[in-house]
Formats: sequence, structure tokens, C-alpha cells
Amino acid sequence: MKFSTNAILMLASSGIAVDAFVVPNSSNNNNHAMTALFSSEATEAPKGMSPKKEARLAFMKNQQFHRRGFKEVRDKVEQDVQTQYNSDLVQELRDNKFVIDRDGVKVYLAKDFGFCWGVERSIALAYEAVEHFPNRKLHITNELIHNPEVNDRLTDMKVNLIEKIGEGKKDFSVVEDGDVVILPAFGASYEEMELFDKKNVEVVDTTCPWVSKVWNSVDQHQRKGHTSIIHGKYGHEETIATTSFCDNYICVKNMKEAEMVADYILNGGDKEAFLKYFEKAVSEGFDPDTMLDKVGLANQTTMYKKET
Repeated sequence: MKFSTNAILMLASSGIAVDAFVVPNSSNNNNHAMTALFSSEATEAPKGMSPKKEARLAFMKNQQFHRRGFKEVRDKVEQDVQTQYNSDLVQELRDNKFVIDRDGVKVYLAKDFGFCWGVERSIALAYEAVEHFPNRKLHITNELIHNPEVNDRLTDMKVNLIEKIGEGKKDFSVVEDGDVVILPAFGASYEEMELFDKKNVEVVDTTCPWVSKVWNSVDQHQRKGHTSIIHGKYGHEETIATTSFCDNYICVKNMKEAEMVADYILNGGDKEAFLKYFEKAVSEGFDPDTMLDKVGLANQTTMYKKET
């Protein structure tokens, strides 16, 4: 059934929207101080937080959990990042309103070209971890970001990418006592954070703060007894992390799936067919007849804002 805009907006207005797209104005300024990249969400939580958020904040207070980087190596890392990822040509394009003329040929640069602030921060933190722990074995739980050059550089720096051994499974047996584990920009699941908290390892958390904001949003949903409707791809690393902090959730990838959920909310439907379609995108024991009465909205930050 095709729904009107008003019907879809009814679904959208029933929860808390997450503003995960605001980026500091300096994100395209290659000359800004890298120390601004290391601001971090406060570890104090509001009263009445969910058990998982309470546990997550406890993990973060562990002395072996690092979120602010390592100042003694920051100057060197800043120079390395500037050398590896800056371009005089790109800067010239930006300085000339994203267009230059060469021998009668106009060259344009996309205004959103380059790394966002959260990615810059993650790269810097990962590089600092390598410099700060020169004699330790380092691991990363996933690709730092979806950029082959960045991930290849980390591999060249002897950072071990944890092997995936099946759907949603990873081989953490290679992580030994005293090792260093880097959490990527997309974050890590609750179960992974709990595992590392119990091990004698150093954890360097490069999770993008905007991802953490999404986690705070779904925490509010859970505390209010709402089901989280997450605009994202259920198999994406970030969404896997986000859903791990939810009790009840359903992931919708596009407008078609949003309309399917809206249709079920308004009109009910074939429960078995609905669950079959969303079988990999819902929480265990999900019941659309009872769990879509109260919902909240969140998003995978890599999805386009206009789509959300």
C-alpha cells in the first residue's frame, strides 16, 4: 500500500530525531589545530539511564580505556596526517570557491570532498595509539573508516585487523594480555566493549562522537519503553553497534521499508510475512503487533540526511 506524506510523517514524528549531521565549521579547514579533534562526550549520564548505557560509561572510566588521545605524540601525528592527506591542489580549489581554470579547462571540486571531522579525529587517535604503544601488539576491530588508503596505512603500521569468521562473529582469540585494541570510527558493540573490559588490554576508542549521540538517542527510547526504528543497513558495523544497545529495534534501509513499517503500524498485516522480510533487521523476539505501539527514530550516520 502506498502512503501519503502525512502518513509517513506520522511515523517520523513519533520519536526523537537524531541530529548526527552537524559538523564543526572548521571541518574543511586543513590548517585548524588538531587538538580540537579530541573533544569527547561527557561520561556523566542522566539519572535513569538504561543498564547498558550505565555499563558502557563504566567501561569508559577504566584506566585502560583511552578516548582523548596521547598528547606527547600529537605534534608528530599532526605532521604525518598533514603530509599524507593534505593537497596543495585541493586547498587551491577550496580557496577559489571549488573551481579553477587550467589552460581553458575548468576543474571543479565537490564542496563535501574530504574527511568529516569525526573521521579526522579517528585517524588522528589511531595514529597516536601506534606512536604511544610502539612495543605493543595493536589490533582494530573493523576497518577504521571505509577508505582503503587509510586502512592500508594502518596495516603498514602493523595494526592487525581482527578477522571475521562468520556473520557477526570475529576471532578475538588473537587478542592477548597486554595488547592494544583500537575501536573504529563506527564504534564497537556492547558485547565487544564488555569483552575488552574484562581483558587486560588497552582500549583506544576512536568512535565518532556523532555515533555516540545516536547511542544516547536509542538509550532514551529504551528507557521510555519505545522500540527504536533505525534508518540504516542492519549489517553495517555502525548499525550493529547501535542495535547492541537496544532491547527492541527494527532497521529500515529505504523508503520502501519505511512504508512497510508505517503500513503495519496503521493497518496491521501479515505478521509472518513481515517478520520473514525483516528477519535479520529486528531484535530477538520482535513482535510487530505489540512493539510498534511506541517508537523512536535514530539513524546510521553514514546515511544521507535527506534520506533520513
